[in-house]
Amino acid sequence: MNPMLNIAIRAARKAGNVIAKNYERRDDIITMEKGKNDYVTNVDKASEAAIIEVIKKSYPDHTIITEESGALEGSDNDVQWVIDPLDGTTNFVKGLPHFSVSIAIRVKGRTEVGVVYDPIRNELFTAVRGEGAKLNEIRLRVKNKRDLTGAVLATGFPFKQTKYMPMQFRMMESLIQDVADFRRAGSAALDLCYVAAGRVDGYFEYGIKAWDVAAGDLIVREAGGIVTDYNAGHSYLKAGHIVAGAPRVLKEILNKIQPCLVDDLK
Repeated sequence: MNPMLNIAIRAARKAGNVIAKNYERRDDIITMEKGKNDYVTNVDKASEAAIIEVIKKSYPDHTIITEESGALEGSDNDVQWVIDPLDGTTNFVKGLPHFSVSIAIRVKGRTEVGVVYDPIRNELFTAVRGEGAKLNEIRLRVKNKRDLTGAVLATGFPFKQTKYMPMQFRMMESLIQDVADFRRAGSAALDLCYVAAGRVDGYFEYGIKAWDVAAGDLIVREAGGIVTDYNAGHSYLKAGHIVAGAPRVLKEILNKIQPCLVDDLK
């Protein structure tokens, strides 16, 4: 096994254990508001601390970029661990059992390893560049649909920037003419993994951050899918918007949503 993948899995499972134990002790969860519709809990922070501890034992010089602590610079900035210790915090706070730990390892600006762990279902999604994607050691391939007919698409709402909500609804109105349905489950990392696993046919969202999608991005691509931003480019880790799916499905999603984009996203 790739040595960094091994450490990422160990870190994800340790963090997942922290999350699962606290999920069962709901009275101990302390929730704080970071911004409008944006929350963090003591469990996010405990999960992050568990991940950092595992990484630092094996790779003390690597840089770690996390949602809650920002960048923890190491002497080796060529290797960056991009972490979301609890993707789906709102679900966790509400008691909805759909959230994940996301860990990506980027080497000189390129994602080499991706791990997403769902501690409630004990589902471990992994990918190594050039070696494919897996769910609990079972190889993943995107569902190779040829068009949007009957497709089920995952999405997320721009709840932190509600001025983009009308754009979101225009895109969904355009897509619903062809697709069967939408899913809005609340964890971008798992949405991408579900594309890789064929559980949904595509995914699009505005308002994401690099730590939300860096691991899932590689998992989709190693499963044979394509990931772009809303403009069919490759800046989704910085642009804040993302589309994923099988090649033909992704092309049709882009054709539907691009006419709906507001001027500052074109």
